[in-house]
Parts: sequence; C-alpha cells; structure tokens
Amino acid sequence: MSILEVSNIRKSFGKTEVLKDISFTLEKGEVLSIIGSSGSGKTTLLRCLNFLETIDNGKVVVDGEVLFDSADTAKMTDEKIRENRLNFGLVFQNFNLFPQYTVLQNLTLAPTLLKKGSEQEIKQNALELLKKVGLEEKVDFYPCQLSGGQQQRVAIARALALNPKILFFDEPTSALDPELTVEVLNVIKGLRDAGCTMVVVTHEMDFARNVSDKVIFMADGVIEEEGTPEEVLVNPKSERTKAFLNHIG
Repeated sequence: MSILEVSNIRKSFGKTEVLKDISFTLEKGEVLSIIGSSGSGKTTLLRCLNFLETIDNGKVVVDGEVLFDSADTAKMTDEKIRENRLNFGLVFQNFNLFPQYTVLQNLTLAPTLLKKGSEQEIKQNALELLKKVGLEEKVDFYPCQLSGGQQQRVAIARALALNPKILFFDEPTSALDPELTVEVLNVIKGLRDAGCTMVVVTHEMDFARNVSDKVIFMADGVIEEEGTPEEVLVNPKSERTKAFLNHIG
C-alpha cells in the first residue's frame, strides 16, 4: 500500500486555477522529485499537502488514513489540521529558523509544546538528529552564527524532530551557493539511504537524476510527465518536458 495517495487535487486563488487535477502515489522509502518552471504549481502543491493552503477539491491519504476528502470537509477543524500536519515535516527554502533561539532550542521547541516525551528524551533526540546532520558541535549557536548550509541542515533536523512519516522539501538549496548546496544535498542523500520517504521540489537536475525514485515534471498546474529519472530526465516523451530540460541546461 502506498504511504501517500494524492487524488484529483485542485486549488485556485480567485479565478486563477493553480493546481488542475493533480494525482500521484508514493511508496514508503521512495524519493519523489518535483521539477518545473516557476509558477507551475510546485510550491502550492506542497503547501496544500501540508495543509498550509486549503485544498479546493481532491483527496489526500497517508498510510491508509484519509487526511482530507473534499467530499467531506466537516471534519476539517483547526485541531484536525494541526494533527494532519504531524504526518509531514516541511523544510523551507529560506530555513525559517527562530532567530532568538539556539540550535538546540529550535529543535526542542515543537516536541516540548506537543509533549512528545520527557525533557531529557526530547533533548537526547535533538542531539542525535544534530549528529546525523553533522552539527552536534553547534548546539548552543544561534542561527545568525551559522552559514546558510548549516542553517538548512538545522532546519532538516528540526523537521525530523517530530518523526514525520514524509519529509517535504521546497527548493532546499535555492538560497545557497554551490559549495553549501553540496553539503545540504549530501544530508538529503543520507536520509534517502536511511529509508526516509521524501518529496523534494528542486531545480537541481543532478540531484533529481541520482537520488530520486520518481520524477514529476509540472507545467501550468498539471503533471505533464511522470516516471523514473531515466524516463523523465533522460528520455522525456513530452515536448514541454524536453523544452524545459533544454532551457535549463
């Protein structure tokens, strides 16, 4: 059974339809890369799946549980939305760390508020996650004392702190220079090797080619092409996919 089933998702802002009947599935442990030009709907899709935007139509199922069904929106209370979000970890392109908190405090804040263990257990889990991303020596640093790549690695550790079923990344390297991009992509590769299920919106074609199990190319709010990295990035069938890949490179 798929860990994520997305069916017929639609989303409009006013009269502009941004997502037009999006459907796909993801198996546990798979990495899905979503590529496409700016404005194709990639970020809106992630925000809808993470309930930061309200889905107009469609269905989202995670691990066999229906999180959203537009045919039955009565259950979508604020409490239910918060509960749904715990299935996902979201890493933003601009880190979004709390500047007034240390690295350790950034990781322990949400688990503490949600009572996900004792103070010692939460701290120990945070330290283990920082070790996983190679930043155990930065526990008492503030975000302003870190490089962009280090901040993004802290953001990844923070997203893992609540033990989500699926990790979402929204252009995780777009704010970084090439050297720092490599260190962040290496962390994501390590998570892939550890069996983490991930959806990555990315403009890094080498990453999509070498790390993904599946690739989706979005254009104008639809899935134009979907398949393995070989199928989509090396031997695309769609003329729009070919034009996009030629344009970027």
